[in-house]
Amino acid sequence: MSKTTKVDKRIESNKKYVDALQKHCSKLNVIRLDLGYKHNSDVTLEEASNDLNRLLSNRRSKPSIFEHNVGYTCKKEYTKDKGVHIHAFFMFDGQKVQKSAYKADQIGKYWDESITKEKGSYHNCHRNSYKKNGIGMLERKDNTKREYLDEAMEYICKDEQSIESISDNKNDRAFTRGTMPKKKGNIGRPRSESI
Repeated sequence: MSKTTKVDKRIESNKKYVDALQKHCSKLNVIRLDLGYKHNSDVTLEEASNDLNRLLSNRRSKPSIFEHNVGYTCKKEYTKDKGVHIHAFFMFDGQKVQKSAYKADQIGKYWDESITKEKGSYHNCHRNSYKKNGIGMLERKDNTKREYLDEAMEYICKDEQSIESISDNKNDRAFTRGTMPKKKGNIGRPRSESI
């Protein structure tokens, strides 16, 4: 019997998270972008963590960008050539948010201009053409696209390029995501049948 790893748990937890978001919304618009810094910026892991926390915290105060945002998954990584960077998925209610590439540009520009004070950079993954495209509009019954999304999210669950190699802070996590949506309960009186 094989031992379950931290990466396996992260992958399974992520799938359950997307399952819950899909129960909550009939369509998800999955926005994928990479957030980073310009090459001449010597940004520490602590500064990048603070920037990401500020971005996530500011979602409520930026309805022009984040209205109808129902979830997110982010992974901080480090490589010598890119420095600290973040792979991010933002999930929006697909009934309300339609334009994936436009939404990714909005988030990326907000990251660069407001959060990092123009030290930031971003890559809009919606401008790529993927053979197995799991981003953009995801309908609840589209099992193939969901499989592709799961594969894309598995990529960010890996331990390679981990921030642990540059982090002194044991509380600094590489992986973060939103909270599970609350289950929809039976609100109000049950409807009565007409005779």
